[in-house]
Amino acid sequence: MAVKKVALACSVCGSRNYMVAKKPTRVERLEVKKFCKFCGQHTLHKETM
Repeated sequence: MAVKKVALACSVCGSRNYMVAKKPTRVERLEVKKFCKFCGQHTLHKETM
């Protein structure tokens, strides 16, 4: 069985830089501060479908 993955999108430029495993126990969308190579700074990244 393959692991389903979702992308993390930058809240500033909208680029999808990171992929994370989708967990069925997580009810809210994941939000973390990550480095965006397109913006050149640490920004908030949100889980997308």
